[in-house]
Amino acid sequence: MLTFQSKKQTTMKKLLYILSFSALLGSCTSDSEFLDREPTNILGQEETFNRPDLVLSVLADLYNRYYDFGTVEDWSSLAQFNVAFWSEAGRYGEFQNGGWGYGAWGTWDYGYIREMNLFLERLEQSTELEASEQARFMAEGRFLRASYYFTMVKRMGGVPIILESKTYDFSGDATYLRFPRNTEAEVYDFVIAEAEEVMNDLPASADVKSRATKAAALAMKARAALYAGSIAKYGQNTPSVSLPGGEIGIPASRADGYYQQALSAAQQIIDGNAGNYSLYLKDEANLSNNFAALFYDKSNNPEVIFVEDFMLQSGKAHGFTIANQPRFGAEEEEGGRINPALNLVQSFETLEGEYKPLPIMDGSGDYILYDDPQDLFANRDARLEGTVIVPGSTFKDRETDIWAGVQLKDGTVISGDSRGQQKEVPGSDGPIQVVGFDGPIDGVEFTAQTGFYIRKYQDPKAGSGQRGVRSDVWFVRYRFAEVLLNAAEAAFELGQNELAANYINRVRSRAGITTELTATDINFNRIAHERYVEFAFEGLHFFDLKRWRIADKVLDGISMEVDDLLSNIGDATKRRTQPYGLWPYKYFNPGDPNNGDWLFKIVKPNRVTGADRFQLGNYYSEINQDILTNNPLIVRNPNQ
Repeated sequence: MLTFQSKKQTTMKKLLYILSFSALLGSCTSDSEFLDREPTNILGQEETFNRPDLVLSVLADLYNRYYDFGTVEDWSSLAQFNVAFWSEAGRYGEFQNGGWGYGAWGTWDYGYIREMNLFLERLEQSTELEASEQARFMAEGRFLRASYYFTMVKRMGGVPIILESKTYDFSGDATYLRFPRNTEAEVYDFVIAEAEEVMNDLPASADVKSRATKAAALAMKARAALYAGSIAKYGQNTPSVSLPGGEIGIPASRADGYYQQALSAAQQIIDGNAGNYSLYLKDEANLSNNFAALFYDKSNNPEVIFVEDFMLQSGKAHGFTIANQPRFGAEEEEGGRINPALNLVQSFETLEGEYKPLPIMDGSGDYILYDDPQDLFANRDARLEGTVIVPGSTFKDRETDIWAGVQLKDGTVISGDSRGQQKEVPGSDGPIQVVGFDGPIDGVEFTAQTGFYIRKYQDPKAGSGQRGVRSDVWFVRYRFAEVLLNAAEAAFELGQNELAANYINRVRSRAGITTELTATDINFNRIAHERYVEFAFEGLHFFDLKRWRIADKVLDGISMEVDDLLSNIGDATKRRTQPYGLWPYKYFNPGDPNNGDWLFKIVKPNRVTGADRFQLGNYYSEINQDILTNNPLIVRNPNQ
């Protein structure tokens, strides 16, 4: 909001400035004394690190720069790898190329690491803080530093572990500032050890979400150990993805040790040793709404462990809902960018726990007609409609208008090239609407080009779709369901299938699935599938593909056919190189009892012309040439 000052106010301010400056000059007896005065508007290091409020302010900046894959502030990062199509014309190229450059997803921010090292060093010198305050601040700083090393090792492999600030002495010789890469195992070991060492100096409270807690440290330890164990075990399937010095690759002999660490850390959270956490279950009458609410309900949410938080009117809010809400009737008519793929949608099982393609045709090859478009998705895992907005469903109490056209009795389809367009149709009494106000219309951006919108992380509050308001939905980094599934995977890898089934069934029960898994049902495909549907659009899927060494199989560069889409549901290595869609049509045949019913057709958006190929050199991001040039001790990543 603009404000204006009167001429009198402006004159008064000038006078105050002159008087203040004159007083300052009058208090100095010489030029040198004036120049040597300590600034009164800058806090010194000693004062900053002896006051808890100022330490917290510095720490808040480090939290605010927490960096990892996927965030609501960058919607496309949550929707990569063909779990969705991006309905934005400027991004169609993502579906027309053959994969990614070697530098994709890389990070190498040693400036951030230096600032965290300086924070810890200066905090350690503090003499005025209470011992408990100082210990907690130290633990938080170490947690954040370990978190970024975890981010780096997931993307880059082994990196130099530098735990103290370094300063150039201007001697002309900077060789003492050059460090070689630690091994990949050493970086994982560091992250795990730091989590273990700091956790008891952090609060064991489920009420704390945006700062590090004992549970957050344990959750990081469990995830890091699980990832390391996977690389040790499954890295043997891609032997060329390694370096002789161990900067890339972890010995297979270490797999079980890492899995045991992951299981033990997860069980401490599960058993309540780090606070009272549980699966979110406030709306048992509607488990889909319940699952969606998990990601925006900030009131006594028992599942969320650690988040990046946002707050309206604080200067920190985001536009995820603006970018992705259903377009029709939305505030400012904005949204529609993430269009979940049919590849993901049909991966959600039936409530009886069966993998089945969505029933769009009968045994004779005729389209099945539905009274309501939402009926097609009935009797499915509740996480489906908690993750995806399907045709016929509502958002902010407004029903979506997703349909691609009308189909006549003879099979003729009549559609339009603009949202909600009307046309004359044989048998109608005048122009009628022939396409939904949400599309889908092939190639028209911000419409549901796959037939779906995203629901996860959408903010249902009024105003969240307005640029002047935006959203304060938090971004969840660790939650209890992941802890359960991490424990299940570790238990499976250790041969404890009954325990794994127990943990997985807890998550599936919350999704309304009625058939429990037994120990004999647990295998790698089951583990991978459960994570795929539970964590869709949360930034974890990519690292699962990498650590299991199946990314080059799932994203093999081969174009998909419909049979690829419909077969082998639940297979972890199933091809997913292109996103498909499912379009609803209205059956138009006045006088027929089925007039106005709905049928569905599988489509591939016309803008999808490429097929993603994940190369062996993509398992670890390329280290920039300037880094290699400046530090000859850094070795290049393999296959690049």
